[in-house]
Amino acid sequence: QVRLVESGGGLVQPGGSLRLSCSASGNFFSIYEMAWYRQAPGKQREMVASITSIGNTIYADSVKGRFTISRDNAKRTVYLQMNSLEPEDTAVYYCNRQGGFWGQGTQVTVSS
Repeated sequence: QVRLVESGGGLVQPGGSLRLSCSASGNFFSIYEMAWYRQAPGKQREMVASITSIGNTIYADSVKGRFTISRDNAKRTVYLQMNSLEPEDTAVYYCNRQGGFWGQGTQVTVSS
């Protein structure tokens, strides 16, 4: 059974930073591609960033240069460092593991 648990969300002012974490249960974490998605109210869920088993990354254009995805295979954890946050980044952020596994999400609110 695969379980993904996100943490690190919260309320932050524009220009601030947050780091999201996603801890995964299950075996062979290191071989799977991991990703962060987000869903804002009234909008479709969108991919924010992904990282392959060997560390190759892809970012949505809207977050390039501001967000960084990384992983620690020994800890079975994937991170999303978010800098220069904007109100448009407000959303529920979800962790995703290759194969269709999702976490419950963590709320990120960017507001003054």
